Amino acid sequence: MSTTICTSCTGSLMGKRYVLRDDKATCLKCYETKFANKCQKCKTAIGTGCKDVTYKDEHYHENCFLCACCNKTLANTQFLTHGSSLICEKCYNSDYAETCDVCRLIFKHGMEKIEYSGRRFHTNCFVCLKCHKCIGQNTFMPMGDKFMCTNCYNDSHASKCGGCGKIISKSGIRFEGLLFHKECFVCRSCRTCLAGVKFAVRDAHPFCTECFAKKFCKKCELCLKPIAGLGSSTKFVTFEGKQWHSQCFRCFQCTKNISGEGFSIKNSKIVCARCV
Repeated sequence: MSTTICTSCTGSLMGKRYVLRDDKATCLKCYETKFANKCQKCKTAIGTGCKDVTYKDEHYHENCFLCACCNKTLANTQFLTHGSSLICEKCYNSDYAETCDVCRLIFKHGMEKIEYSGRRFHTNCFVCLKCHKCIGQNTFMPMGDKFMCTNCYNDSHASKCGGCGKIISKSGIRFEGLLFHKECFVCRSCRTCLAGVKFAVRDAHPFCTECFAKKFCKKCELCLKPIAGLGSSTKFVTFEGKQWHSQCFRCFQCTKNISGEGFSIKNSKIVCARCV
């Protein structure tokens, strides 16, 4: 195809500037009249001698693509939107940018922001009031108008086990003013778990009934086993500093159980009335 004739108006292009569209030559007048993009602001054609700035499929002359606040060109510079208006970064930061509730400085474009309960924070301003480390996206506890990370809160406020010293996050067992994990509430001697079972106390320490009997209970003179029991569940007989289980208090000669009956001493032995 000859480039000496405009394919639109058939006028001569000899010695003239022209535009190639799909390998077809078009004079500048025909191009601007029929093919050039229209500026979204001034509604005139964007000729070949002007820079065509494109934003969201809309076209602008470079001198028409301006900040809504300061009227400076936005071509080749960063800008933001506020409603339907285009605003340069400097004007946006000055007039529209949000500020941090701690340092009162603005959130520049692209800067990470943490929001909580209607308040806004820079990441390096959203810190634990105790350890002063950035909380970021980690869990925390509000403390008035400040915040405490979970680790510091647990160290300062959470209940700790009287056994292992670790945090009790669920229910526990309270004993002698202390709180225990169920698995940490154990016999002082054998370390058997005492949660949900009967136990005895000595010097503010818990013992399972078996260990308590072995360590602290008196022994029966007959069977030599501990005389142990909670409350009045175990009956026993005491005589001259010695103890017997009720069922073990028997006549030395006939072996009759004489618990609750009269008895005598014969040759230093306890005998029933019939064996005297």
